[in-house]
Amino acid sequence: MTTSLLPPDFADWLRLREPADAAARSADLVDALRARLPADRPLVVHDLGSGTGSMARWLAPRLPGPQRWELHERDADLLALAAAGEIGSADGRPVTVLTRGSDITRLAPADLADADLVTASALLDMLTAEEVERVVAACVGHPTLFAITVLGRVRFTPADPLDAALEAAFNAHQRRTVGGRALLGPDAVDVTVAAFRRRGVPVRIRSSPWHLGPEQAALTAEWLVGWLDAAVEERPELGGVVGAYRERRLAEAADGRLRVVLHHADLLAG
Repeated sequence: MTTSLLPPDFADWLRLREPADAAARSADLVDALRARLPADRPLVVHDLGSGTGSMARWLAPRLPGPQRWELHERDADLLALAAAGEIGSADGRPVTVLTRGSDITRLAPADLADADLVTASALLDMLTAEEVERVVAACVGHPTLFAITVLGRVRFTPADPLDAALEAAFNAHQRRTVGGRALLGPDAVDVTVAAFRRRGVPVRIRSSPWHLGPEQAALTAEWLVGWLDAAVEERPELGGVVGAYRERRLAEAADGRLRVVLHHADLLAG
């Protein structure tokens, strides 16, 4: 199995963001999905890029049981955390969890052949256009729910004159080329929708923003530091002004004065 390729604090970041993801995901799309799932046998769900299993923890209780979840993740440490977690169902019927050490960028239709549902959360923006095409081709024929894909729009209250420049720099960083891979970043939703529609698959889109306020101050601070670090990595010339901006924003978050709306979209295809 693949060993961990991620920074040691990445699992902590996933735990910190899990409540915000859960609050943001579209319940409306789950309602539309539920009626299309089989009721006469166990439900088989494949979760792509599962991380520690947050999508399963959120979605399994909203679906009928029994269920079998297959978690696809290439990082062994995250898979171990997912396997150790508890996932319950809405009706008290069993939920079985299997883990697969797999590379989503090489997904093939055979990998999802038995799926009644394919899911992913916070995945698409980290892929390339070619990889999205491969994922979509593998998902065709199965209802597919992709949640929490970034759109590249952030709104701060109070606003600051530097917000727009930092947002643009961060979005450029999300579209960077890494190891020959041109990441989609905020373009991922449009590329994914187009890939499904070219194959004759209808797609519903719903907004799924994070709403961060005083109750999410720790998440806001952690996200903000990463957001600014990425922006400066992309545009080093911003380094001279980011220090004061960072201190100002972190103080606002600590005092409960900062609110952030971070826009995402959820997609239901099939």
